[in-house]
Amino acid sequence: MSASVLFDQPGPRALVRNRIITVAFVLVLLVIAYFIYAGFDAKGQWAGALWAPFLAGSTWTAFLLPGLVATIEAALISVVIALPIGALLGIGRLSQHAWISRPCGVIVEFFRAIPVLLLMVFAAELYSSYTDIDSEIRPLFAVVTGLVLYNGSVLAEIVRSGILSLPRGQGEASDALGFSKGQTMRLVLLPQAVTLMLPAIVSQLVVVLKDTALGGQLTVGYTELIRASGGITGNFANNIPTLIVLAILFIIMNFALTSLASALQRRLSRSRRTPPGATAVALPGQPGAADDQLAKV
Repeated sequence: MSASVLFDQPGPRALVRNRIITVAFVLVLLVIAYFIYAGFDAKGQWAGALWAPFLAGSTWTAFLLPGLVATIEAALISVVIALPIGALLGIGRLSQHAWISRPCGVIVEFFRAIPVLLLMVFAAELYSSYTDIDSEIRPLFAVVTGLVLYNGSVLAEIVRSGILSLPRGQGEASDALGFSKGQTMRLVLLPQAVTLMLPAIVSQLVVVLKDTALGGQLTVGYTELIRASGGITGNFANNIPTLIVLAILFIIMNFALTSLASALQRRLSRSRRTPPGATAVALPGQPGAADDQLAKV
């Protein structure tokens, strides 16, 4: 019987109790699922006519696929820009020079405190009133701006926590070898911290993908997946089936993203050995082992 480092191996009584709790939980979920199904059925939401549009290729080519492409496009552009900005801000906050660390800290805390939708709306109004950006691509610019400002700030905290989660001996050994601060960060700390930061970074990338839906708000006007589906509900009055299909599409995208990240993390874990004493990085604002390291600095 194998032992776990996280908890004691349950005995016979505990195993029986756990199985009973599991069965009871599954039964509760099934009851809830039945009531949801019955409620939709009473409203006629399972009628074939409401689901038939999703079997037609024109529905996908005219509405869903363009919206899906727009969602992925906004998320991908935002991630490509936000990741290096977050890395620079996170490293900047660790600088020993106050003229670097303090402005970086102000930027991070400022944009983390503002809702993403408000940033998108502000960017849309700014681009509309003070720039000559074409009206067709202006919504994309607004969405990307909002996502980059907010998620870049959150990623900065993830990077900072990842670096601080490494044992102090890593930096001290680099100093003893005569490395400069830049060399220590680039050659020693960052490569080791990447594996620790990856789960938190992936969680934030999932947030980026989901937050593209905020761009469909009227003031922003970006035709992402949810906004593009308005043509389906307008023609067939099938709001619930359409929302279910959209939810499934988002689940598939996020599952693919997390699966890819998990494979990458396993590969990195095999090629890079995590130093003893290092701790996994939690998302900013959530309790985690890295918070203890932050408190010591």
